[in-house]
Amino acid sequence: MVRINENYDKLASSYLFPEIARRTKNFSEKNSGVKILRLGIGNTTEPLTPTVIKGLKSGVEKLADVKTYTGYGDEQGDLRLRKAICELYARLGVSLEHDEVFVSDGAKPDSANIQSIFNTASVIAVQDPAYPVYVDSNVIGGHTGKANGVVYEKIVYMPCNEENGFFPQVPKEKVDLIYLCSPNNPTGAVATKEQLKGFVDYATKNKAIIIFDSAYSSYISDKSLPKSIYEISGAKDCAIEINSFSKSAGFTGVRLGWCIVPKNLIAEDAPFGKINSLWNRRQTTMFNGASNIAQEGGLAALTEEGLQENQGIIEYYMENARIIHSALSEMGLKVYGGINAPYLWVKTPNNMKSWEFFDKMLSEAHVVITPGSGFGPSGEGYFRVSAFGHRENIVEAVNNIKNNLKI
Repeated sequence: MVRINENYDKLASSYLFPEIARRTKNFSEKNSGVKILRLGIGNTTEPLTPTVIKGLKSGVEKLADVKTYTGYGDEQGDLRLRKAICELYARLGVSLEHDEVFVSDGAKPDSANIQSIFNTASVIAVQDPAYPVYVDSNVIGGHTGKANGVVYEKIVYMPCNEENGFFPQVPKEKVDLIYLCSPNNPTGAVATKEQLKGFVDYATKNKAIIIFDSAYSSYISDKSLPKSIYEISGAKDCAIEINSFSKSAGFTGVRLGWCIVPKNLIAEDAPFGKINSLWNRRQTTMFNGASNIAQEGGLAALTEEGLQENQGIIEYYMENARIIHSALSEMGLKVYGGINAPYLWVKTPNNMKSWEFFDKMLSEAHVVITPGSGFGPSGEGYFRVSAFGHRENIVEAVNNIKNNLKI
C-alpha cells in the first residue's frame, strides 16, 4: 500500500502568500473596479539591465550554433561562474575555493534541500519571525514534531523583538542547525559583526551548523555591517551560506543562486570535507544543474558593468523604502528596517492583530501588505512592507494609506 508523507499534514496552515492571494482575490471580486496596490510579496519589478540581457542573449545564441551548443553542464555550476562568485567574496576579504561553491536555481530551494544531508533528529533553531520556508520545509522533511498552534514541537524559536533590535540571542540549549538571515526577511534588521560572532562561537563550541541566508546582502550600504558570515573569523568551520541573483540582479523569474559549503565544516560525526562531499553527492544525484542560459546571465551580472548597473536598481528600490518609511513614520507608526534592506517591519496600531490589520489596510487603503504573524509567533502585531515596485505605484500606495487609513 502506498502511503503519503504524513509530515505534510503537520503543516499548521496554508502557506502565507497563497493566503494573501486568496484574501486579495475575495476582496477584488466583491469590489469590482477597485485598484489594488501591492506592497506585499517581495517580487522584483524593474527590468533586467542591458549587460544582463546581453549575457542571457549570448547564452541563447550559443545554443543555436553547433560549435557552441552545450547540453548538460556541471551539476555544481559553470566553472567560470563559480570562480566569479569566489571573486565576489574576495572583495569582502573572504577566500573561497571554487569547489566550495554550488550554483543552483535559487536560495529558496537550497534553504530547503540542504536539510537532506543532516540527520532528521537534528534540533533546529530559527529566528522568529522567519522566512516561512525555513520552518515549513523542516516540517515536511521530518525534522519537527506536531504543531501546537503556530509553534512546532522540536523547533527552538529565537525571538526577535523590539527589545533585542530584532536580532536573537544565542540559544540557551544545545541545537544542531541554526537558520539566520541577514538582512532579515521579514524585519529588515541587519546583524553586526559582533552579533554574528556570538553565533559563530556558539556553533563552534556546540558543533552546530549555521545556515546563513544572505540573499539581500547587496542592499547593505553601511560598510561596518557584514555582507557575508564568512567575514567573521571561524565561520568557515561552522556555516553554510546561501545567496541568490533574485534580488541583487532581478533574477526572480530567471532563477539562479548559489550555496557555499566550506570544506572546513565539521559536525559531530563528519570530519573535514565530509559535509561538502555530501552536498556534492546530493546535487549530482538530484539536480542537473542550473540553466546554461541563466548562468550566462549570472556571469554578466558579476562583471563590473553588471554590478554597476544592478547597483542602480538596488538604489531605486531603496529610495522606495525611504519614501515608505518616511510616510508611515509621519503617520505615527513605529517603523523598523528599510535602511540596509528592502523590507520594512511596522508595528500595528492599537494592538491590532496582524491579519486584522491586513484586512483593514486592504479595505480602507486598497493596499496589500504581509501580516507579520505569517512569519512566526513573534511576528504577531506587526506587518511587513516591501519596497519592490514601480515608483509611481509606491507613491500611489503611500498616498492611499495617508489619505484613507484610519488609525
